[in-house]
Amino acid sequence: MSEQHNRVIVLAVAGVATAVLAVSCLPPSRPGAGPTAGPPAAVVRVDQVGFAPGETKHAYLMTSRPADRAPFRVLDASGREVLSGTAGPSTGRWNSTYGSVRTLDLSRLTTPGSYQVEVTGPLHATSPKFRVAPAHELFDKVVQDNVRFFTAQRDGAEVDPGVLRRKPSHLADRQATVYDTPVYGEDAERLLAPLKPVGGPVDVAGGWFDAGDFLKFTHTASYATASLLLAQRTAPAGGAKPAEEARHGLDWLDKMWDASSGTLYVQVGIGVGDTDDGSGKVRSDHDVWRLPEADDAMRVRPGDPDYTIKHRPVFRAAPPGEPISPNLAGRVAAAFALAAQLDAVDAPERARTELEKAARIYALADTSPKGQLVTAFPHGFYPESSWEDDMEFGAAELALAGEALGDDRTQEWSRQAGHWAKQYLNSDNLGTLGLGDVSALAHADLAKLIDDGRPSGEVSRAQLVADLKRQLDDGQARAARDPFRAGADYTDFDSVPHAFGLATTALLYHRVTGDSRYDSFATQQRDWALGANAWGSSFVIGEGSTFPNCPEHQAANLAGSLTGTGDILVGGVVNGPNDAAKLKELNSFPAMRPCPAGTGDPFSAFNGHGGGYRDHVGAWQTVEAADDFTATALLTFSLFARGVSD
Repeated sequence: MSEQHNRVIVLAVAGVATAVLAVSCLPPSRPGAGPTAGPPAAVVRVDQVGFAPGETKHAYLMTSRPADRAPFRVLDASGREVLSGTAGPSTGRWNSTYGSVRTLDLSRLTTPGSYQVEVTGPLHATSPKFRVAPAHELFDKVVQDNVRFFTAQRDGAEVDPGVLRRKPSHLADRQATVYDTPVYGEDAERLLAPLKPVGGPVDVAGGWFDAGDFLKFTHTASYATASLLLAQRTAPAGGAKPAEEARHGLDWLDKMWDASSGTLYVQVGIGVGDTDDGSGKVRSDHDVWRLPEADDAMRVRPGDPDYTIKHRPVFRAAPPGEPISPNLAGRVAAAFALAAQLDAVDAPERARTELEKAARIYALADTSPKGQLVTAFPHGFYPESSWEDDMEFGAAELALAGEALGDDRTQEWSRQAGHWAKQYLNSDNLGTLGLGDVSALAHADLAKLIDDGRPSGEVSRAQLVADLKRQLDDGQARAARDPFRAGADYTDFDSVPHAFGLATTALLYHRVTGDSRYDSFATQQRDWALGANAWGSSFVIGEGSTFPNCPEHQAANLAGSLTGTGDILVGGVVNGPNDAAKLKELNSFPAMRPCPAGTGDPFSAFNGHGGGYRDHVGAWQTVEAADDFTATALLTFSLFARGVSD
């Protein structure tokens, strides 16, 4: 399952989309980057961050003509040969230029150091440099960079001026008006009626921007906060920065929950605003390209088209005290319950308060939902159809928090987690880990409860393990058919976060079962996302030697460096490859700083199997960084850093 995020809607609603000539911002020294040079006859693709000593290690040789048993060697930092071998059998054809992809087995390389692969005949190619080092040395740094991305995403007064020259933004959110649920047409491009105020003011300042725009969603913020807290729980000794950023997310979720009225707010800002009833244009967040602090400087009055850009509307999950969409109730409860688990020893009073918030929100879940689940407005920004997994997640985390705090409701929460796990397994919405499906996280923690002797009601540990295995087997089956062993579908949205989701699930499977059968698959998926793919790019900004320089991100575009060095959106994870047909039209706004500069598109020569990738500020389809993408990757890197094969 792939979520078509708000970037899917942007072109339709902004009214300014144009076909834009893609140009290259890759340095000429990178393979294929020259504006007039044809594609190289051979390239070597490798994980540009590197490998732990005990991991399975593969690079990929992609060639324009047969290269049976092509010899290769591995050179260390001094240029000395430390390993040699021959290319393995073809894993498949890639495109009309590159008829062969072959694996280069580097697994015998176990000595820490910096290396490069060189193919010496009949075609010549050299890989980017990569490291072999203990897992924590490689991936703790990436985790910290992922956290820095969330710092760049901060809204409100508590911004870091050292990141993208950020300034306080959207301070009007301190006195925001609550509006009734907006009603959209079938195409989700226009409002069918004017927005109707129903309450406020409420303080919803702070939090994180959702992606490259400035909207804020409880749906994604709760997922990101829970992921940060899980990462902190995985590595408490080295989790200071994840802990601080998780607290920032949790503080905003606390504002989005009004305990006095039993109201959960789900969105700040509006991304689709035009009305069809003749009442005039309501300009939305997606209609303009600017720095976030520019919104505060606007002089607007009610009725002005830009009024809802400065004075952003707040929307509810349900009227006060009414049942809440279960996907939201489950994941928000999970976030507060995870915080309670982590605070149980050093801050028990705060932990009990967090547990009570989690329990109250969880109890408000509408467990007989009709119609669309509430995720965002319009629903097409983040379509989701599964919710039993969220309820399992919420109940499992409540039970673990209750266990840590000696709460007498622990047994019942554990039983409910088992009930919702069984309901999920019997549903038609079985997916894999990502924003739209958190079953892998829920299963892993419910298995802990079973190991602790807690009742699991209607589901067994074996059934949970079997479903984790189902998710991994589905990914492995796809990877076996792919020349670069990608388990995610790169002709649809969210291929990179889905790859990280599969890697995380494999690592959780090992932790739950002690079975290492999917360890190599986990490494394989991480490798693909960090450069061992047809395009030879890492899809995590700042990691490796080739990564997105031109993300579709307003603050990064207008205030950051566009050269790949200096003040960049480091740690942000982008969607990555997508259906090549979706890249025919790119976003364009007059205020955008052009990126890349120059001509040519070095990545187009490597499009294949229906997938395409562009590093262009208007290519929201491939290079818009998002909170949920980065949260999934951060959890993956945290698990790798703690290591099961290091």
